[in-house]
Amino acid sequence: MIEQFKKDVVEGLGKSPKSIPSKYFYDAIGDALFIKIMNMPEYYPTRAELEIFSEKSDEIIRSLSLKKDVFFELIELGAGDGTKTKQLLQKLLQQGYDFSYLPIDISSTALRDLEIKLENEFPTLDVRKKHGDYFNVLETLRTNNHPKVILFLGSNIGNLTDENSSKFIYQIGANLKTHDKLILGVDLIKSEDLVRPAYDDPQGITKDFNLNLLKRINKELGGQFDLSTFDHVPEYYMHEGVARSYLVSNRDQEIRIESLDRSFSFEKGERIQTEISRKYDDRIMKNILKETDFRIVDKLTDKNGYFADYILSRS
Repeated sequence: MIEQFKKDVVEGLGKSPKSIPSKYFYDAIGDALFIKIMNMPEYYPTRAELEIFSEKSDEIIRSLSLKKDVFFELIELGAGDGTKTKQLLQKLLQQGYDFSYLPIDISSTALRDLEIKLENEFPTLDVRKKHGDYFNVLETLRTNNHPKVILFLGSNIGNLTDENSSKFIYQIGANLKTHDKLILGVDLIKSEDLVRPAYDDPQGITKDFNLNLLKRINKELGGQFDLSTFDHVPEYYMHEGVARSYLVSNRDQEIRIESLDRSFSFEKGERIQTEISRKYDDRIMKNILKETDFRIVDKLTDKNGYFADYILSRS
């Protein structure tokens, strides 16, 4: 992991424009900050998708065309704390479906915490946690013939470009069989006044979250970033439908990173792109799915139309 971190930092800071993958937001501090973000009044995505799973789990189940006498695997990519998924799990158990829940995550701590919670709340639920990379785990599961339902929630797909999203979804499909399903949660295109505060809150939590990336470089790679010399700058334009976050150098400076034995130059106003968050509509989604094996079966939204969970079927 640390070697990949080094590689990505060298590559990202050595090119123009500079960028570092958003996955490096997340360590113990970053995880805690993101939980704070999800609870901010400005951060609508978590509440909107939770509303869908709380109020429309019956519709989700119907759209999946599941049979109660046929065992299936419910597989979640990046399960986190499982708050939204628990709504669906409860309904499936109440209605007598025969299934196992397989949360996949690169964080063994998150998986262990989730397993403990589920044991307490749903003692009859068969939980088979899987630690590792999504596709490595999916490949180990493809050899069995059980029907599968994949969950990829929270608009995590939005951190990828449309081209890479298409490749990612295609790879999921390559590990599935005909009629297997994918529930894909996505943030919908909205006006700037709704989207921008979610990435630039007045409390400064999103700023701290963005700057945590530099803190990680300092702590883990021996970086010498002075955080006060970088500003958190988000951008969002509704016509484009992509939110971006940047760290912007507020002066000319040279930054040394000891473990890399390298220094990187920054001009005043030069930016590091740290995150993209794509917003979607049906046209964009259909275009992304065009090069995959999936078709849209259903689309469920919250009452405000902020967020959608697409039910996709592998053809």
